[in-house]
Amino acid sequence: MSEVTALTPQPSKYDRLIAAAQAEVPAVTIVAHPCDETSLRGALEAADAGLIAPILVGPEAKIRNVAAEHRLDLGRREIIDVSHSHAAAAKAVEMIREGRGEFLMKGSLHTDELMHEVAASATGLRTARRISHVFIMDVPGHADTLFITDAAINIFPDLEAKRDIVQNAIDLWVTIGLGEPRVAILSAVETVTTKIPSTIEAAALCKMAERGQIRGGLLDGPLAFDNAIDPEAARIKGIKSPVAGHAQILVVPDLEAGNMLAKNLTFLAHADAAGIVLGARVPIVLTSRADSVRTRLASCAVAALYAARRRAPQVAV
Repeated sequence: MSEVTALTPQPSKYDRLIAAAQAEVPAVTIVAHPCDETSLRGALEAADAGLIAPILVGPEAKIRNVAAEHRLDLGRREIIDVSHSHAAAAKAVEMIREGRGEFLMKGSLHTDELMHEVAASATGLRTARRISHVFIMDVPGHADTLFITDAAINIFPDLEAKRDIVQNAIDLWVTIGLGEPRVAILSAVETVTTKIPSTIEAAALCKMAERGQIRGGLLDGPLAFDNAIDPEAARIKGIKSPVAGHAQILVVPDLEAGNMLAKNLTFLAHADAAGIVLGARVPIVLTSRADSVRTRLASCAVAALYAARRRAPQVAV
């Protein structure tokens, strides 16, 4: 290897996803209530990066005032004028139902306010699949992109909900062109015991995969976190499977465990945590004011890729 090659920085996992999304037609994105600097800037930066074609839904005067105050160029962006955040959530969901957008992006309204409209039985975006959230983690020093699910929507999912959570994550991984994923069903230990119910559910999910009730990925569990991602830890425990030590999707027992795992990686390992919601008619980007620009772009890139690959043949990233 030449010195020049060795010193050339390699594109990060997010960079590759963003580049892949930029090669697609920008996804028409309904942005609900982008009425503060962070949410409006995030949508406009994703548009400038060629990832999305946003339609802004909210009080037009407020959106324009925020843009003027923070010197954000709205250009000729379409704005759908509604009176307040609740109306913005309802209108954004209605537009998706009418086929006017390919995915939904949260602005400055509360997540519960938007998800209430998404989950409405008569007017929302529900499908037969359980709605769940996936964190797309870029962990420094770790070769693979890591998916963590579900750490944001389902608090204590039962076995049927976990089946959908696993399938949603697998579908995302496969659809955006990452190949066949290795899926670890996490618990505190790697042996099945009645004392820890999540180990029994992990074993059941693996059997469901064997029976074709979960498709598209390689499952193993229960696995503890160490022997799910570290080959040496798996070797020491004598666990032999294609997944152990090499997991790419980490399915957590409940929201508390997932939230702590994602935040530990973010604040201790300095990982980036993009994320989207799946299981509805379209993907949903739930941004946070704490998200970096790069994380926001990665969230939009994943949702845009998912939307694009559902309308076109899949191409490997």
